[in-house]
Amino acid sequence: MKNEEIRELDTKELEERLEAEVAKYTQMKLNHAITPLEDPSKIKKVRRDIARMKTELHQRELNK
Repeated sequence: MKNEEIRELDTKELEERLEAEVAKYTQMKLNHAITPLEDPSKIKKVRRDIARMKTELHQRELNK
């Protein structure tokens, strides 16, 4: 997910998407511990998407 896409979402949608991504990340880590994923770099991508979303939410909080 790109920064432009994240900025287009309203705050409520962004929070919902963040919750979904965190759940997805947790599930991916668990699955990877049991049986290795074909592409473990996906974990890194999801983690960075989560960080981008949290950063955008924090920026919105500061701008209020």
